[in-house]
Amino acid sequence: MEKNWVSFDLHKRKILSLILFLLFFWSLFSVKWNFDLIHSGGLKTAGQMIEALFHPDLSSDILLLAVESSWTTLSYAAAGMSLALIIAFVYGIPASGVLIKRTKTKKVMKAFFRGQLGFMRAIHELVWAWLFVASIGLSPFAAIFALAIPYGGILGRIFAEMLEDVPQEPITALEAAGASRLQILWYGYLPMARASITSYAMYRFECAVRSSAIMSFVGIGGLGYQIQLSLDDLHYNEVWTFMFFLISLVIIIDVWSNQLRKRLVQ
Repeated sequence: MEKNWVSFDLHKRKILSLILFLLFFWSLFSVKWNFDLIHSGGLKTAGQMIEALFHPDLSSDILLLAVESSWTTLSYAAAGMSLALIIAFVYGIPASGVLIKRTKTKKVMKAFFRGQLGFMRAIHELVWAWLFVASIGLSPFAAIFALAIPYGGILGRIFAEMLEDVPQEPITALEAAGASRLQILWYGYLPMARASITSYAMYRFECAVRSSAIMSFVGIGGLGYQIQLSLDDLHYNEVWTFMFFLISLVIIIDVWSNQLRKRLVQ
C-alpha cells in the first residue's frame, strides 16, 4: 500500500512538471522576439559593471559610509529577527499542539495558530515594508516590523514542525513521572529541538540580512539604499564596494552559525 502511494505521488509530480514545462514553452510564443527586446546600451552597461567589479571604490569616505550602512543593515536584521523569534515561539508552540492532549482541542488550536502564521508569511517582507513606510514613515520601526512579521510566520511554522517531530519516548517518560504540559515542553520538547531550532534561526538571520538590504530600496537607510543611490548616479565602482560589504556580512554570519551549530551538537 505504501509503495503504491509513493508511486502515485511521483506520478503526480511528473504530471505537474510536464504542465509547468508546457506553460513555459507556450509563454515563449507570447514574447515579441525582435531587437527591441534587448536594450541597445545594455551590453555597454554590463561591461562597465563588470569592469567596476575589479576596481571598487576604496576611498576613505566610501569605506566609512559602507561600514555605517552595514551596521544599519545588521541592526535592522538583528532587531527584526529578535521580534520574529518572539512571534515564532508565541505562535509556533500552540501551532505544534504539544501543550494540549485532547485530540479535538489540539486540532482546533493547531488550525487557528497555523492559519495566522500562514497569513504572516504569505505577504513578502518588501510588501510589509511598503505598508509600514506608508503608515509610519521612513522609520527604523518600518524595517524592523516588516522583517519581524513574515519571518515570525516562517519561523513559527518550522518550529511547530520541529516540536512535532521530537521523539515521543522521553515525552512519555516525563508524562509517566507526572510532569505538567509546561514542564514537558520546557524539559522535553525544547531541549531536544534546541539544536535544530537554533540552526534554522541562524540561517534565517542570514536571510534577514539580505532582506534588510533589499528593503533599503524603499528609502530606509542601509546598504541597499546606498547601492540604489550609486546605481542612480552610475557609480558602479561604489556599487561593488557596498556589495562586497553585504557579501562579507553574510559570510561572517554563516561562519558564526556553523561554529554555534558545532557547539550545540557536541
